Amino acid sequence: MTDTSRRLVLARRPEGMVDDTVVRVDQVPVPVPGEGEAVVRVRYLSIDPTIRTWMDDAPGYLPPIELGAVIRSGGIGEVVASNSEHYAEGDTVFGMLGWQDHAVVGGPDAMAQVVPGEVDPTAALSVFGTTGMTAYFGLLDVGKPEEGDTVVVSGAAGATGSVVGQIAKAKGAGRVVGIAGSDEKCAWLVDELGFDGAVNYKTEDVAARLRELCPDGIDVYFDNVGGEILDTCLGQLAMKARVVCCGAISAYNDRGAAYGLTNYFTLITKRARMEGFLILDYLDRFGEAQGEMLGWVLDGKVKHAVHVVDGLEHATDALNLLFTGGNTGKVIVKLED
Repeated sequence: MTDTSRRLVLARRPEGMVDDTVVRVDQVPVPVPGEGEAVVRVRYLSIDPTIRTWMDDAPGYLPPIELGAVIRSGGIGEVVASNSEHYAEGDTVFGMLGWQDHAVVGGPDAMAQVVPGEVDPTAALSVFGTTGMTAYFGLLDVGKPEEGDTVVVSGAAGATGSVVGQIAKAKGAGRVVGIAGSDEKCAWLVDELGFDGAVNYKTEDVAARLRELCPDGIDVYFDNVGGEILDTCLGQLAMKARVVCCGAISAYNDRGAAYGLTNYFTLITKRARMEGFLILDYLDRFGEAQGEMLGWVLDGKVKHAVHVVDGLEHATDALNLLFTGGNTGKVIVKLED
């Protein structure tokens, strides 16, 4: 165990994309566990769009990251020192570990869940972690798809969207269509993941293509992006449609420029429902979802991709990938061994 540990802390509030001036690297002594605590050597970081929102000084479902504080993030690591009956040295744990080499868990500010040793850590961060759980509960509890429904998902080649479409197929959706940002991603959705169709929003007329692919309208729309694509999908809802508001990544880098929806009245004429949700509301039900997800993964019904970025120092680059479309699947930062 080394004597020092790196911490990436918030140096200033970002404007637009996150650059090197937003985050500062601090060198601190490796923490010592207090009573009931353990020290974790962080191995992998979960990179999620919501991290960008936490950097802003704006209200949200969690408080903003304070200036000078470690960047908040989920992660997986190994317990290297323990003063807790809940964690043994060598345990692999998942929790809100943050952008740092070492994290303290078990105290009032940081708890972590022990991960079975046979579980691939990248899978624990993606399909079995908050990403997969977001897809599961957002689609099934909020979207409530019925057999034969037409399901459309935006951000479909991302970590959450790609799993949403596969769950919809596993649950008997009649048609699943993804919206993504390149021909390669669209081909991956259809050829590898079993989507029935895909739309490249950068090169195609999204409204026209959705009319072709969803001739009877959209029964469930799972929205990860907000903005113009949300508005377009609202204009093509079927009767009694459900719109799942999971994220609005199109606006995260420019919180002052909200997109004006013009098709919201379709919610009235189609007697549709639009509802947001937070995965934090489902923490006590993760076990049931992970059990069903495991069955789908073993049966080949749900596949997942990871985009690994090496090095804690490249965490900001990894975060920016989510806003440039440079990733397919879950973005993970791998720290040095």
